This record gives sequence, C-alpha cells and structure tokens, in this order.
Amino acid sequence: MHYTDLFRLIRPRQWVKNVFVFFPIFFGGHLLSGSHLLAALVTFAAFCLAASSVYCFNDVIDVEADRRHPVKRTRPVAAGKVSVTQAYVLMGLMIALALALVFLLPVPQRWSVGGIILLYWLMNLAYCGKLKEYAIVDVCVISFGFVLRVLSGGEATGTYVSHWLVLMTFLLTLFLSFCKRRDDVIRMNRTGEAPRKNTIRYNLTFINQAVTITASVMLVCYILYTLSPEVTANFHTHYLYLTSAFVLIGLLRYIQLTVVDEKSGDPTKVIFRDRFIQLDVLALTLSFFLIIYFL
Repeated sequence: MHYTDLFRLIRPRQWVKNVFVFFPIFFGGHLLSGSHLLAALVTFAAFCLAASSVYCFNDVIDVEADRRHPVKRTRPVAAGKVSVTQAYVLMGLMIALALALVFLLPVPQRWSVGGIILLYWLMNLAYCGKLKEYAIVDVCVISFGFVLRVLSGGEATGTYVSHWLVLMTFLLTLFLSFCKRRDDVIRMNRTGEAPRKNTIRYNLTFINQAVTITASVMLVCYILYTLSPEVTANFHTHYLYLTSAFVLIGLLRYIQLTVVDEKSGDPTKVIFRDRFIQLDVLALTLSFFLIIYFL
C-alpha cells in the first residue's frame, strides 16, 4: 500500500460536488461576509470528509463488481492496493474527522449541521448497501444528498434556504444523475453486461425522456425563480431573468455531451474537461454575482 492509493480512495476530485454548501450564502447575498464564509468553509470541509468516508465504504461493497468493470477495476480496493480492513479504518477516520470539524461552528449550528451530515452519511451507506439497486430510487437518493448539502450550508450560516433553491438543486442533480445512468445503459447495450444491478430497469427511451423532462422542469423553475416577486424585491432588481440564457445553454451543452458524444459517465469529469461548460458556468456565476452584489 502506498499513501497515494489512500489518497485516490477518498477521491478528492469529487469534493467539487460539495460547493453546493456555498449556494445559500451566494444566492442570499452573504458571500462577502467573513463570518458566513468561514462557517460555510468549515461545513464544506466536513462534507468533503463525510463524502470520502462513503467512497471508502462504496469501494468495499462494490469490490467484486469493480473488478469486472473496464474503468473501475483500477480503484485501489478492487486492484488490491488497499485492503478491505484499511478501507474500513479510513472510512471511520474520515467520518470522525468530519463530525469533529462541525464542533468549530457555534453551538446551535454545530448540532443541526452535524445532524444533517450524519443523515447524509447514513443515507449514503444505505444507498451503497441496497438502495442503489432500485431504479429511480437511486437517482432520487443522490439528488436528496445534494439538497442536504444546501441545507447544511444554510444552517451553518444562519441563511434562509428558499423553496426555489431546494427545488432547483434537486432537479439539477436529478438531471445529471439520469445523464450518468444513460452512460450505463450505453455500456450495457454494447457489452451485454449491466454495470449496475438496476441498469436493466432503464433503457434509452426512458432515460432520454427523463433527461428531457428534468431539464425542462429545471429551466422553467429557474425562470420562475428569477421572475418571482419575493426574489426581485429581495435583490432590488428585475434583471435576474437574463441569467436564464446561461442556464439554457448549459443544459443544452450537457445534453449534447450526453446524447451526441456519449460522455456523461461522470459529471465531475465533464466539468473539469469541457471548456464550453466551464465558460458557461463562469458566465452564469459572474453575471449573477454582479447583479446581486453590485446592481
């Protein structure tokens, strides 16, 4: 065993998913507040460690399936570079450190944030152990995990989390999850072997419709959010609707990558590798930032 194998096991590249913790203070107009940002950073770090704990458990549970997978067979546990016992020890260490970090928050927040992280951890252990075997349930559990990230960010910073933010987070991550499942269906159709037990409960017709529905509802929800009276009153501007263009372009690009290029297997890799997506997300973030904080 080498330390780099342990580092690969906790998948630091996937920590980018935890930026959802910052959504409440960003959309709430508190991103430039030092106290809010510090609390969000602590929560972000705690969620990263909790997620890494789940990855350790997942690789132990899926070790045999991963060894038959053309890509996942190189994972440390599947490749035999990290033992099952070592993975379990690292799993326990990660969740212990995550909960310890929460105690850096003020007393009221530490218990609520700690409870959310513990719920996220237990839910994902159940997901790895059994829930991921059920089609539709699997993607809903993943999406709810991102909602918990947003809620934890709101609790840690004392920022109100609107129903709009919860809905858009759930819909966006549900869309991305269905796109990822499409990649599994493509692989199953090519090789004749299902990458996951529940892949046989999906097919291209269903996945394509699910992707279209979730993307459409997500876009409509975002437009309604930007036009809602409480949002325009809160930010003192009527220009938020202009950012809808970037959301539409981003969704279309991701659908193109999914359907045309068939490169939707890992949303994190797409974000890191696709320049178009990166520029669109940057443009959306900057335009929203300028409208909220300077107009």
